[in-house]
Amino acid sequence: MIYVGIMMLVLAGPLLLSFDGRVAFHTNWKAVVKAMIPVSGIYIVWDILVTRRGDWWFNPEYAGEIKLLGLPPGEWLFFFLVPYACLFIYEVVRSYFPRRYYKPLARTTPKLIIILAGAAAVLSLIGAYIFRSLDYSFLTLVFFAAWIIITLLWNPWLFRDIHTLWFLLLSSAAFLVINGILTGLPIVLYNSEAIWGVRIITIPLEDLFYNLSFLGLIQNCYVRIKGYHA
Repeated sequence: MIYVGIMMLVLAGPLLLSFDGRVAFHTNWKAVVKAMIPVSGIYIVWDILVTRRGDWWFNPEYAGEIKLLGLPPGEWLFFFLVPYACLFIYEVVRSYFPRRYYKPLARTTPKLIIILAGAAAVLSLIGAYIFRSLDYSFLTLVFFAAWIIITLLWNPWLFRDIHTLWFLLLSSAAFLVINGILTGLPIVLYNSEAIWGVRIITIPLEDLFYNLSFLGLIQNCYVRIKGYHA
């Protein structure tokens, strides 16, 4: 099953480097698992429901015929191996880059950050209402708004932290590569009536919002468990 093989490759690098003396990511495994469980659990339920509804489906040629609750093994692995790899990126950034706030926001007040982030959340919810007939577009915008709102309520300092910026940029770059393979072969196929139809090469634009909300929510849980703060 090619899908499983791709997920194993996603894990390989971070797992091998988890024992690096400076990052010592292996000491964070318990926190990683605790952060994954609630967020991945929600997204797995989402995945099961929309797969049954037909928003997307999996090509048996690459994903295999075996399924659990409608999802192939590679899809189940996705919800645990991808967060592991991306939280590894976050810890690498924290370990190798000095902590500072990125300059455009360093001189702003927390109130302005709340206004800007709140505006993004409102725009996402407005977009969700406008595109409510497109099932996948609607859900990704709602979850994107939820990520922003939860961050503002729980860990507002993350929006000013340089580590969050690099975490999201590097994770998104890795996501574009992996998801480009998944949609390019294709392993995952999408219902044209559930999405905008706008693609980044082969990747539906909605997947970018999906990725940001998924990893952003896991980061929120992780920093709380680790006790990180501004």
